[in-house]
Amino acid sequence: MAMAHLISSPIVSSLSAGANLWGRKLSFNTNYCESSGGSKASKHNIKAQIQYNPLRFQQSPFNSHYKNTERGATYEESNKSYVVKAVTVPSSESESEASNSKNIVDSVKNFMAAVYQFIYPYALYGQATATISASLVAVEKLSDISPLVFIGLLQAVLPHSFMVLYANGVNQVFDFEIDKINKPYLPLAAGKLSFRTSAFIVALAAILGLGFNLMIGSPPLIWNFVVCVTLWTCYSVNLPFLRWKQYPVMASLLIFVCGTFINPIAYFLHMQTFVLKRPLVFTRSFIVFLLFMSFYSPGIALAKDIPDVEGDIKHGVDSFAARLGQKNIFWICVFLLEMAFGVAFLAGASSSSHFWIKIVTCLGNVVLGSILWYQTKYVDVTNPASTRSFYSLIWKLMMGSYVLLPLIR
Repeated sequence: MAMAHLISSPIVSSLSAGANLWGRKLSFNTNYCESSGGSKASKHNIKAQIQYNPLRFQQSPFNSHYKNTERGATYEESNKSYVVKAVTVPSSESESEASNSKNIVDSVKNFMAAVYQFIYPYALYGQATATISASLVAVEKLSDISPLVFIGLLQAVLPHSFMVLYANGVNQVFDFEIDKINKPYLPLAAGKLSFRTSAFIVALAAILGLGFNLMIGSPPLIWNFVVCVTLWTCYSVNLPFLRWKQYPVMASLLIFVCGTFINPIAYFLHMQTFVLKRPLVFTRSFIVFLLFMSFYSPGIALAKDIPDVEGDIKHGVDSFAARLGQKNIFWICVFLLEMAFGVAFLAGASSSSHFWIKIVTCLGNVVLGSILWYQTKYVDVTNPASTRSFYSLIWKLMMGSYVLLPLIR
């Protein structure tokens, strides 16, 4: 038989022996049938499968080709190339370097994500919008808008961002134990940032903020930064006669004064006197801005403590929410915020702006107030996650108001 002749060939025997020697496995799967007239195979199908050990692979010494002809079997020399698919096992050194590089990249990403959480993004965006809005109120007409105004906005926003980072950071550093109960997701309380790293970020924010203000040289910005950093330090730092946040009246008054008067007046003066070089004049638009914030700031100050009642009570922080009850404070907040939207609506309706601007400002404040009222029915005042979501909504609505306020003239 042709198959029997093939198997008994010394070439195949030698190939099998060589394959076994180098850690290869050679298997044949042969299907054939004989014709009724002789010993010649009508079908001859050979399937060879070779498995290589990648650690012991060497080039085969066999460069031969077995050819079956009609008269018999012949052995021919040939230079036959083989394509071997094998998995390369990297050396321990290169594997270690790749692993270290990946770990460094992941560590940097995780650190930046933790810092981003540390600064309270919604507060940073809200305060940046407030800074821009208060500055634009000083722009009296479209012809005032120039590259100089945009530079003035950047001068106000950049140092203020560091001030917001300082205020939020120093509060987290000294509220470390309270946040384990009230806000365990924060990076310091969750262990994503160490205490030393957090303190370093806070100190760096204060240094950079003051440094930028001194470089800019705007007196309103310098005094605003110094006063606000001092007040927020007194609000958070646990030292004798300080940590004003544990006194509800003092805490609410500080947030009210900073949000309603100190910050808006500083940025208005910066744009009007330092950038545009005009004499100090409190315009109607700026008065409307202050009236709006006189209702909205205390609303934010009261709503801030509603989700934190459990931890505040445990650590002796006597907030209004802990003293008067979460539900009562919640509805007081809603009343104050709706009053703020009402003030902006009336100011927009009675403004001297063009008719379409009146429509935009009035309709915009109606929409914002309606969204607030609609969301109140979904708030569970006893659920920290629900009240925290409502607090975040307040900041978003305030940013919408900051877009509308500069349009009121």
